[in-house]
Amino acid sequence: MTTGSLLAADLVIAVLAAAAWLGGGAASAARRRPLALGLAAVALLATLARAVTITALARAGWWFAAEKVLIAAPLSLAAVGVAGPRLLRARGDIRAAAVALLFAGYATSSALLVTVLHGYPASAGAGLLAISGVVAATVVSGRALGAHPSRLVSRGAVVVTVAALVTGTGLTVGPGAAPAVPHDHGYPAVGIADEPDRRYTLTAGTATVNADGRNVAAWAFNAQVPGPELTATVGDILEVTLRNRDIGRGVTLHWHGYDVPNDQDGVPGVTQAAVRPGQEFVYRFRADQAGTYWYHTHSASDVGVRMGLYGVLVVRPGPVSGVDVTVPVHTLAGRPLPAPRVEQVETGTPVRLRLINTDSTTHRYALAGTAFRVAAIDGVDLRGPTPLVDTAVLIPAGGRYDLVFDAPATPVALFVDGRSVYSTGPVSTATGGWPVLDPLGYGTTAPVPWSRFDTTFTLVLDRGLDLRRLLPRYAHTVNGAADPDIPPQVVRRGDVVRFTIVNRSQVVHPWHLHGHHVLVLARDGEPATGSPLWLDSFDVRPGEVWKVAFRADNPGMWANHCHNLAHADAGMTLHLMYS
Repeated sequence: MTTGSLLAADLVIAVLAAAAWLGGGAASAARRRPLALGLAAVALLATLARAVTITALARAGWWFAAEKVLIAAPLSLAAVGVAGPRLLRARGDIRAAAVALLFAGYATSSALLVTVLHGYPASAGAGLLAISGVVAATVVSGRALGAHPSRLVSRGAVVVTVAALVTGTGLTVGPGAAPAVPHDHGYPAVGIADEPDRRYTLTAGTATVNADGRNVAAWAFNAQVPGPELTATVGDILEVTLRNRDIGRGVTLHWHGYDVPNDQDGVPGVTQAAVRPGQEFVYRFRADQAGTYWYHTHSASDVGVRMGLYGVLVVRPGPVSGVDVTVPVHTLAGRPLPAPRVEQVETGTPVRLRLINTDSTTHRYALAGTAFRVAAIDGVDLRGPTPLVDTAVLIPAGGRYDLVFDAPATPVALFVDGRSVYSTGPVSTATGGWPVLDPLGYGTTAPVPWSRFDTTFTLVLDRGLDLRRLLPRYAHTVNGAADPDIPPQVVRRGDVVRFTIVNRSQVVHPWHLHGHHVLVLARDGEPATGSPLWLDSFDVRPGEVWKVAFRADNPGMWANHCHNLAHADAGMTLHLMYS
């Protein structure tokens, strides 16, 4: 059973235990003895089962079990300790056990709410608030059922509540306010005086485009979605002029996966100001990384990218040989955009499919009709890739895979989530049951280039109630805080930096650090054994723990965020900054 499955199972069991205790209390109040006893038995069994899941989660990592061990376990013990003896003594009127059973229900529910609304890290304030809620609810229920608590109990409830509020609940106070990150942060601009080899102009504006046979409203570069494909050869200097015609929320260009100088990274409020309607901004950088990349707006990026403000950037080492096709996958207004049409390719012709996931969720790709190799991931060539057949690949949000093969005499088709997006003819192969490639074990291994790490960080990804804004929100959090209140990670130039990224939430978080590729060291304690994986986008699934590292060699202030852009907009964004 995976850690993610344990997290889900523990949540279900906690809900069952709370519902059974509360149902038992209600049945006792109604003098329905058999039902009350049956529900209490279910609650006891669920509590025992939860002891097993909490123990297993603690063994998987303290991140997954902190509030469960420190808050939920004591409250569950209190529930059993109060409700059990009362049930045993209630041989006559079962109604006498009602308050005790309700107390158990409140205790279990309160612990559950700490996990759902507070999450990581556990705090004394959250524990006190949970206890005060239990005591207060029990006092009110007791009065409603005619069982008047003592003044000592009532005063105790008030004292605990006040202590919780004074201590700080952890719901309203993050682990420290993050400093502002204005775009004039003092890092020197890296100017390129040479004349550009490639000049492009991208004009952002509202447009109407065809999506799967229907005209839909979009935001587009040069009135097309995706925007124009930008190409270069290694060594070229690119100059891209961005103009905003009528996008009221502003636009920028972020070169996803391309490790440009910081002042070219296109993050509004960090590296530049957003380009407003009627304005323009000129980007200029040297194309020194061959590979498959893409560009997109980083201003209101959740809406902007979803509406169509994105395009492809391909940097080649030299002249193209064979067939070289980019296949960006995007969903616009709930409809998939059409892929490029390719005629039958002459047998034996080398083919490279550059697969780009521009959506905010993972897609499953399956190439049918030929053996293939994964030549590159996230723009970096793999070492010793071996032929694959009848194998699917999962590409995270923002990620890119280059598949290469020699064209066979028979048709070839590429399926995304079961839908054909590229073909050289009709292919009827069923791909749904194919195994999925694990890139951590694919290709030929090589030693890790570093023997020590100068700086280490741990990012625990979760959900929690954020009350720091005018309106409360249920935020996606990092280490218990949400943007803009997540402290930045500070590194020095030349440091070898290691990240431990932990996902204790119930959803996938595709992680993306700007300005750097990271080397995957391990996942869930198992070292990577295949080709060195240098990634800029990777899925951290529920319950997973990734260890990645990089050398801090690109000074600046860099966004570090979940590339499910709705999650980033809902708080899961922080910054890496050089001292």
